[in-house]
Order: sequence, then structure tokens, then C-alpha cells
Amino acid sequence: MSILSRYIAIAWLRLLALCLGSFVAVYLVLDMMEKVPRFIRAGGSAHDILMFFVFKLPEIIGQTASFSILMATLLTLGLFSRNSEITAMRSCGISLLTISLPMLVLGFLTSLLMLINTELVVPNSYERMEWIERVAIRKQGVSAVFRKNNIWFRSDAMIIQAQLFEPREKMLKGVIVWTLDASMNPISRIDAVSAEFRTDHWLLRQATVKDFSSGQGFTMHKAPTMDIALNLKIDDLKVLDNNADNMSFRKLREYADNLRRGGYQAFRYLTLMHAKLSAPFAAFVMVILGIPFALRNSRSGGIALGIGASVAIGFAYFVVNAVLLSYGRSGVLPPVVAAWGTNLIFIAGGIWLSMTVKN
Repeated sequence: MSILSRYIAIAWLRLLALCLGSFVAVYLVLDMMEKVPRFIRAGGSAHDILMFFVFKLPEIIGQTASFSILMATLLTLGLFSRNSEITAMRSCGISLLTISLPMLVLGFLTSLLMLINTELVVPNSYERMEWIERVAIRKQGVSAVFRKNNIWFRSDAMIIQAQLFEPREKMLKGVIVWTLDASMNPISRIDAVSAEFRTDHWLLRQATVKDFSSGQGFTMHKAPTMDIALNLKIDDLKVLDNNADNMSFRKLREYADNLRRGGYQAFRYLTLMHAKLSAPFAAFVMVILGIPFALRNSRSGGIALGIGASVAIGFAYFVVNAVLLSYGRSGVLPPVVAAWGTNLIFIAGGIWLSMTVKN
């Protein structure tokens, strides 16, 4: 690495550390202001509260890294421009590509690190964080789990299994309800196409009931609808559904494949699966977009312009990405297009800006 490349890389890394540290600190302070009083009222110890936020750090870093990289890129080149360093480099015959290359390489390496963080670190840290909040702090029993491509829930003498939860419709699909006696022997089994939440109870649709209480074989009858008193709240299922956002690519693929084999649509989980790969590379996209934007304003660059441009570009990326992902979850767009579309759009914008920069 040349002296110039090392100089640019160090300047970029320093500003990245400053921006990332600032965003993480602000995020933590705001989150603590919201959660710490509730945790204290719930009886959580100082150690449990501290560990909750420690395990949340990988998720926070993943959410703030792309915006931090964009701001670091704009600020680095903005400060170089304000100090006439860009002009000096170009007057010495150094091309814009040479000036940009250290940041492009570091941006790509950062994206790979974010991918490792998303795939390997965040799922485990999120599980620990959820366990601390629900069990150690709130003293709630772990009665509902989201494992092995199924939802399981135990309520008194009943155990319910479902293949899919639809948060919009407040509905479980592919439902099996077991009723057990004190010795854990099955009394009945209900197979239903779906279970819909109705204020204070669940409504099973197209239910098939098998009664084992006679002791010899079972009797079976069908019912188009059936009410069932189940101590399962929608908020509990929303927590489980939110876990999908922090599942690994492999787990999401297994879950989506299992749903499709069962005849259910898996647009939401396929979109999340592809987003697991596309989201970390938003960091690299921000470098590609930030470099030509900063170089177009070579003499007017600076801290104010860098911060303002970062906010504008980051907001535009967030809006476009949210719209495309919503289309992917609903099946309007193919999941791959929905997940990678924003990156491709902004890369094209960065290339166009690069072509308009005067040499």
C-alpha cells in the first residue's frame, strides 16, 4: 500500500470510528431511556439490564454501519476538499480512481464483516437478549418457541403446534392442538387448517377432532369452525415473528422451504432471506455513491455538506428499500428483486455521478 493510500485509509477509518461510535452511543442512550425504567419496574437486576444492552450491540452496529460509512466517506472527501488536498492530489496526476480505491476496498471489506455479523453473531446475540428480557428480567416462562421451522406453545393441558403465523391476518396456519391428561397421555387431537384470533379466544377453521378418551382407538368428527380457549396472545406471536428478522440465512431458507412444501406462500421469509445477503452490502453501495457525490462538490465540501448529504441519501435509501421489501413480502415483486433492487438502483446512481465528475 502506498503512502497516499495509507493516508486516505487512516483518515477514512478514523472518521468511520467516530461516526459509528456516535450513532451507537445515541442509539443506546435513547434505547436505555425507554427500556431501563420498564426493566427496573419489572424487577430486573443491574447485571441483567447491562447484559441485555451488551448483547444488543451487534444488532445496533449492523443497523447503523451503512449510514456511518456513508457519512465517513462524505466527510473524508469533504475535509480533503476543504483543505485543497484533492486539488493537490489531482494536480500531481493522481486519478480519481486512485484516490477512491482505498475507500472502495475498505467499504467492501466492511460489508463482508457486516455479513459475518448478520449471519453468525446477531442470531445468537438476539436469542440471548430475548432470553434475558423475557425470562431473567420479566420473569416470563418460555412457553412459546420458534424452532425447527415450527411454532410451539403450551397452555395448561394443551400443546399447540403451527407451521406459520400471519401477523397481518392475526392467524396461525397448519395448526395441531393436543390435549393431555396429568400423566401426559393424549386425550384429543385437533387438526385445523387455520386458527384466527377473536378478542378473547381462538377460532379454528376446518377442524378435524380425534378423541382418545374412550381408551380404545379414537372417535373422529369434523367441524367447519370451533372455538378454543387458549392462553396465547398475539403479542407473544409477534415477538416470535420478529425473531425472523434476526434469523440467519440458512434458518430462513429452511423455514421458507418447509412452508412451501406445506403448500403455504413464503414471500415474506424468502424476501428476508435474500435481504440477509443484500443488507450488509449497503455499506459498499454507500461508498460507491458517496465518493462521486463528494467529488462533485470539491471546493464547497465540508462537515455541514457531508452531514446534510448523508441524511438526505440515507433517508432516500431507507424509503426505497422499505418500499421494495414490502412489495417482496406481499408477493408483488420477486424476493430477489425486492432485496437487491435498492442496492442496484443506488449503484447505478453512483456510476452515473462518477461519469459526471470532471477529471
